[in-house]
Amino acid sequence: MLISGRGSNLKAILQAIEAGRLHARVEAVISSRHDAGGLQYAQRAAIDTLVLDGCDYPRREDYDHALQGLIERFKPDLVLLAGFMRILTAGFVRQFRGRLINIHPSLLPQLRGLRTHERAIEQALPMHGASVHFVTEELDSGPVFLQVRVPVLAEDDAASLAARVLQQEHRLYVQALQLLADGQLGWKDGQVLYQGQPLHEPLQINAG
Repeated sequence: MLISGRGSNLKAILQAIEAGRLHARVEAVISSRHDAGGLQYAQRAAIDTLVLDGCDYPRREDYDHALQGLIERFKPDLVLLAGFMRILTAGFVRQFRGRLINIHPSLLPQLRGLRTHERAIEQALPMHGASVHFVTEELDSGPVFLQVRVPVLAEDDAASLAARVLQQEHRLYVQALQLLADGQLGWKDGQVLYQGQPLHEPLQINAG
């Protein structure tokens, strides 16, 4: 799992595993920052933690080559991005195609990139939310397979909307991973499959 910050999605995933709601195992957590709060959650769970600081690699290609080497040591079935604040090179993405998963705080393809909560309010969108998708070379453009919708309230500011979306992200990522772990959802020949059939629209979960 790749992180850069507080690691709240990592925490939610570890809690779901401990509670038996997610049948998976986190092999390692790699952070792009030494001060990422999420490293503490992994260390408490006796999970291998590593830090690969971007400041040590002026070229993105060199950073991603080193990152790829770290990941491959663990032979993971999936590589999860959870607040990993780096844009990955096309070569790295191709190496892990079909195994690289990201969660994004918007209803993709709406609001790709950063500042999604501020932009949702600026654009007076009635609905916001979060998406889980397979990562491809183009930023936030890989096939989306699971989403949750969160209404934008009249009294919302960016902080209140972000807090409500984040709460739903935790549920969404766990459910997405369980679908993958159960084999109900997967990737084959560039196509997302759900229960063995092509998935043409993202599955939706109800906001809890």
